[in-house]
Amino acid sequence: MAGSFNFTFKVPGDTGQAPFSATPGTLSPGVTPSPVAPTRAAPAAVPVLQPFDLFPTRIWQAHPPGLTQHLEQWVAATLAMRAASPGPAGRTNRQGWNSAAMDVLEQPIFAPLQQAIRAACASALREMGVPDIAFHLQSWINMHDRGGFNFLHVHEGSLLSGSFYLKVPPGSGKFVFRDPRPGVVHGYAKGAVANGYSDIHLAPDAGLLVLFPCWMEHYVEPHNSDEPRICIAFNAVEGIAAARR
Repeated sequence: MAGSFNFTFKVPGDTGQAPFSATPGTLSPGVTPSPVAPTRAAPAAVPVLQPFDLFPTRIWQAHPPGLTQHLEQWVAATLAMRAASPGPAGRTNRQGWNSAAMDVLEQPIFAPLQQAIRAACASALREMGVPDIAFHLQSWINMHDRGGFNFLHVHEGSLLSGSFYLKVPPGSGKFVFRDPRPGVVHGYAKGAVANGYSDIHLAPDAGLLVLFPCWMEHYVEPHNSDEPRICIAFNAVEGIAAARR
């Protein structure tokens, strides 16, 4: 702070006191200021912090009732589809197989699963504030052989995306959600803590249904089993499918 300050000092041999003016931080030669007893600061009051979790990202999981009894025949149906058309469609799947058909759930054998997925999507969409919206399901088989995986991607242009797991043998690759906040990777905190950076690793099991926002980046870790990992992936897309009009 610019300016001067005043304090009282004693010169050796002088019986009186006189004011002294100086520029901050300077003293005249030979002048010693009177000692000042240190003061102890009062302990700081800890403020009461009110947390606000901004930008929440919600996913949903369920084991829809009544579907377990169908898993074996659904697995057989997907393996038959692969045998009939062994060339993989590609996309994000590597070292495995995925169907070129994007309407797998329209097959009569999958009718109970389609009904469960439609009901789950409708419920999630209500939570998102978009109830009573017309949508149809794109759906395809995603199968991994040993070493198979899906690289990082999103399902743009959909209302919701998801997976239903038909077969998950030991050693199956985990389903991983990438933290959607682009700047958080530069933060100091790491892990599943407030404002920390942490991808979410989901270990699915047969009969599990997972729903998530289409824009959420995700991938599948490499598969470590000789038995295939099989799921039906899907998107809820706004509008009525052309084949059903």
